[in-house]
Amino acid sequence: MEKVLALIQQYQSLNFETIIDYEKFNDYAIVHHSSSIEGSTLTVNETRLLLEEDITPKGKPLSHTLMTKDHYVALKFVLDEAESSNPIKPLFINSINALVMKNTGGIYNTILGQVDASKGEYRKGNVSAGSSYFPSYDKVISLTTDLVNQLDQKLLTVKSETEILELSFAAHFNLVSIHPFYDGNGRTSRLLMNYIQRRFKLPLAIVYKEDKVEYFNALQESRKLESIAPFNLFMYQQYEKYLVEEINQYQEIHKKGTQNKGLSFLF
Repeated sequence: MEKVLALIQQYQSLNFETIIDYEKFNDYAIVHHSSSIEGSTLTVNETRLLLEEDITPKGKPLSHTLMTKDHYVALKFVLDEAESSNPIKPLFINSINALVMKNTGGIYNTILGQVDASKGEYRKGNVSAGSSYFPSYDKVISLTTDLVNQLDQKLLTVKSETEILELSFAAHFNLVSIHPFYDGNGRTSRLLMNYIQRRFKLPLAIVYKEDKVEYFNALQESRKLESIAPFNLFMYQQYEKYLVEEINQYQEIHKKGTQNKGLSFLF
């Protein structure tokens, strides 16, 4: 934790926000890794070309392109909302999920009626993922409402960077553990985490696609132990990984820039 706090200070001292297009490319990275966790096969460059120039990657499933574009729209919505600092409501969660699933969400026919996943509608059936079983569908609305109400109150009282980060991790963990939707729960939960971080002007966390197994293991371990500690530890490690990569990359480029007196290969 102490190392992460020191890295945040170092990161903020470099004034990344003044670098042209830094935030845009950082957003692309968030979308790439989060979509990849959910099965997208687009590479980093394919994601960038799709979102920046609307170039559709060749030989990749259309659903992966649509997933990526929808995720980017949802991320921009979340970050814009964070700037307003308005009270959050359950509808906010539904809106995030609706944007995430806009072009890939299907229709689920249940004994309780039809659910359109592209509209951020709550599930009307029980679900599981691997060895994880999620709360009964009849508890989804009350659990999600309680989560949002508690989160809205805590947003008014958190002060330290540690409190803010752990609130964002807890929101992520609790929402994905409620699993209120048929699809898009992971992406929606990670975006809720990013919403809290942006609201308090902290760097945005990324869950790296190459750490997908460890991510799922941390979620399962926290549920098993009924303690968020394993998940918090994983997220602090991911956050540290992101900050270190960004700081090192900046320093390496700056170092090369000061060493070069000119570009001899211009002509």
